[in-house]
Amino acid sequence: MRAEDLRGGTNRPGVPASVFAMPPGFSVRYDLPAADLHELVSGYASYGDRNRFELVNWFLPAPPMICVLLDAGPVGIAIRNHRFTPAPVSLYGATGSAFRATTSGGVQVGIGLTALGWVRMFPQPASTFLNRVVPLDQVLAPALVRRLLGELEALTDETQIAPTVDAILLPLFTHRHPHEDAIRRFTTLMLEDGVIEIADAAERLSLPTTTLRRIATHAFGMPPKLLLRRARFLRSLVKLLGAGETTAFDLIDSSYYDASHFLRDANTFLGTTPRRFMAQDTTFMAASMVARAAAIGPATQALHERPR
Repeated sequence: MRAEDLRGGTNRPGVPASVFAMPPGFSVRYDLPAADLHELVSGYASYGDRNRFELVNWFLPAPPMICVLLDAGPVGIAIRNHRFTPAPVSLYGATGSAFRATTSGGVQVGIGLTALGWVRMFPQPASTFLNRVVPLDQVLAPALVRRLLGELEALTDETQIAPTVDAILLPLFTHRHPHEDAIRRFTTLMLEDGVIEIADAAERLSLPTTTLRRIATHAFGMPPKLLLRRARFLRSLVKLLGAGETTAFDLIDSSYYDASHFLRDANTFLGTTPRRFMAQDTTFMAASMVARAAAIGPATQALHERPR
């Protein structure tokens, strides 16, 4: 697939094309995975850039994902003080802060993994890859990685991205984890207003706090306190951006004491204030939040629930 083949859209019926509007030369597409994968894959995000000049984009902190580069120029990823040059097929670990991508045209297909998807696909703890980007063939069979790249490269019809990836991924989720129910319930709990203390979360899940810590770092890639804070901040940020006003602090999560408390979290997860962050290079991020909300549900992967 070349950038010229990606025009944008979704496989979800009834979503207007206007949702995917982008500046000339750019395109964004969001597809749902097959029904059997809804608990395991949070969605497929495809970005196209028919221009060949260097472009910088910032993205919000996110759970792990697999990224496939097609017809693409050099790509650089900066996560805090770490720099990575992704392979054509890479595993992006969970990120605890916003990260910067520098690209030079082409197509990127992103495959979002849920925590349940992680524990079924990989034996390694997700925390092993926190804030890291590694070639996928270091953790999955090289033959499978070559197949994923080759079949996506051969496509000329963007509507075939989702079924192509579905067919490759489905056999990979065979390993069952003993704490799958707790993983599901913690995923839901992170979306609730006011939940921020580990003891509270553990009590609601009927788990010892030590067990919750072990599950969180293995399946989600971070300690539970950081996950709860990240989710709280992103829930609040999405509301502010949806209202079109980054200082509408009456919309933020009820567990924030005041605006300065929220802004301290903004510095942790964005490195700056929401207003300054959104004033940076966020062409694809801003467009993807609108497109994802319409096609998948939540505006950002870190707040993903099973589509209904």
